[in-house]
Amino acid sequence: MTQRTDTPPAWDERTQLATFLDYARDTARAKCEGVSAEDARKAPLPGSPLMTLCGLISHLRWVEHYWFEVVFLGEELRGPLTEETDEDPDPEMRTAVDIPLPRLLAEYEEQSARFRRLVADHDLDATAARPIRDGRHVDLRWIILHLIEETSRHNGHLDIVRELLDGRTGS
Repeated sequence: MTQRTDTPPAWDERTQLATFLDYARDTARAKCEGVSAEDARKAPLPGSPLMTLCGLISHLRWVEHYWFEVVFLGEELRGPLTEETDEDPDPEMRTAVDIPLPRLLAEYEEQSARFRRLVADHDLDATAARPIRDGRHVDLRWIILHLIEETSRHNGHLDIVRELLDGRTGS
């Protein structure tokens, strides 16, 4: 069982932000515990054919890549996000059903570990290399807060999908 805490070991801003992002990540992983391989690929919401456990975990993993590596560091976009089009805006969710959930969770954890190191190595006031849609360059603090919000919002989706799949609630 995934161990989670939202209580930081220290009360400085960086530790609090990192703790809440890790808590949200750990919650996403906990929502997937014990699900069958078949259920992990099912989309139980008729109007949301990409909303699978696999798709949501893949999305969270690639969202972190985008915000930390592409926007903040200015690196090149890679992986399924390079296939994004107006007709296929979420290729990371579409292609995820072909990848076993344990692999997706492992990749998500690997990316999360990399980003923990990145956050530790940069000042929270450091400005992103690339602008966001409105042309502004956000700071690392904003990116972390955005990812806390994004991950927490998708945890609600994971809750709904999991309950529809096998009745499991909580976590």
